[in-house]
Amino acid sequence: MDNGIDRPDLAGRPFFFCGIGGSGMLPLAQIARGLGHEVAGSDRSRDQGRTPDKFAWLGDNGFDLFPQDGSGITSPDQILVASAAVEDTVPEVKRAKELGCLRMSRAELLSSFFNDAGYSIAIGGTSGKSTVTGMIAWILSQAEHDPTVMNGAVMKNFAGPENPFASARVGNPRVFVSEVDESDGSIALYRSTIGVLLNVSLDHKSIEELRVLFGNYLADSGCAVINFDNEEARALAPRASQFVSFGVTSADAEIAVEPDTIEQGAFEIRAAVLDNRSREAFPLILPMPGMHNLSNALAAIAAVSAAGIDVAKAVKALRSFKGLARRFDVVGTSANDITVIDDFGHNPEKCAATLRTLKSAPGRVIAFFQPHGYGPLRQMGDELAETFSRELGPDDLTFMCDPVYYGGTVDRSQGSERIIDLITSHGGSAEHIAERSECGERIAAMAKPGDRIVIMGARDDTLSEFAQSIFDQIA
Repeated sequence: MDNGIDRPDLAGRPFFFCGIGGSGMLPLAQIARGLGHEVAGSDRSRDQGRTPDKFAWLGDNGFDLFPQDGSGITSPDQILVASAAVEDTVPEVKRAKELGCLRMSRAELLSSFFNDAGYSIAIGGTSGKSTVTGMIAWILSQAEHDPTVMNGAVMKNFAGPENPFASARVGNPRVFVSEVDESDGSIALYRSTIGVLLNVSLDHKSIEELRVLFGNYLADSGCAVINFDNEEARALAPRASQFVSFGVTSADAEIAVEPDTIEQGAFEIRAAVLDNRSREAFPLILPMPGMHNLSNALAAIAAVSAAGIDVAKAVKALRSFKGLARRFDVVGTSANDITVIDDFGHNPEKCAATLRTLKSAPGRVIAFFQPHGYGPLRQMGDELAETFSRELGPDDLTFMCDPVYYGGTVDRSQGSERIIDLITSHGGSAEHIAERSECGERIAAMAKPGDRIVIMGARDDTLSEFAQSIFDQIA
């Protein structure tokens, strides 16, 4: 299908990725190389010596890496892949302009690959996209459909020594699964065979803008898959030419659950999945906790059902779903029963889902949150403070270090201290310790048997190392 923009001929063209180690760029670079393109790139993190293992792996696996000084841009045939936020002063951008290289955004390149596939499944919504993408990918692979997959997080089922950074899976290019992003409006570029809508809630755009974006997304999908539990998503159902509905609490959804069969454990959830079209029930044992993950599982089951895969096969495949890195990822449990969890929670909705899951089981919660920038903290700080004070109890604790800052001219006048003050004013227990390492030492020193320590934040690959360092201190 035509996606409404002039698409360049990409056949045989070499790509240069600016920020190749990023969570959005790395999997796309893997797919581009898997499709036969020559791929090179640079990254400020590599130049600064951060996450060296990742860049060593890229270098060992055929990706040509350069300092971020423009030296990797050598031919007008190269296509520069760079975020719209990358300034014209960045050396790669300046050099590409001098040579007349075509520049594409991540979304433009991804949508070109996606729209060229014969069969495509898109996953959209404010939260849950990465998990549902991983679930759909696993079900399809278990059903021997060999999908190509673009995700924003490492899919543990596909990760291994040969590829520890499996946020992408390179398979049949004619079967393509990808999460799609509404935050920058790029969701409008995709034309999917099946378009999943998980939820519509306030995040980067106004609710009015989201209604337009997601409504058009459903209209442009061959078949939509819609969460009937989410009022905003449900209200957009008339925009779809055909759809399959799902819901944990919506009795009229086509893919639902028997309410009295839901059993929540600390690290899993069980339920009988009901296919209301055939009135058949299937026992689901999902090895990850939380009602939000039960909803994610129903979304994946509904999506593959729309693609013609039996619900029974989908439910069976999800029993062996290992989850995603940094999505309620259990680092370990110590001998004295202290558990450390690594999680991507970074906005109010994602943090609330994680904290609610933790509070569904007994034990004190020690929550560490690293804001992923001063701008986002200003934008959603009040809602974050309300989330932590609402979801955590009087015995639980919240720690925050200073926001991520890698340089630049961003306004740093409002930091984590304001959020901590808001949490305490709402009756919560919270502390600000500027240095992250000192936060870790404080948390490890105060942890006691039965505690769950959760490390939350985004846009910083070293958070997983930080979570591991805390576990090493308490183990």
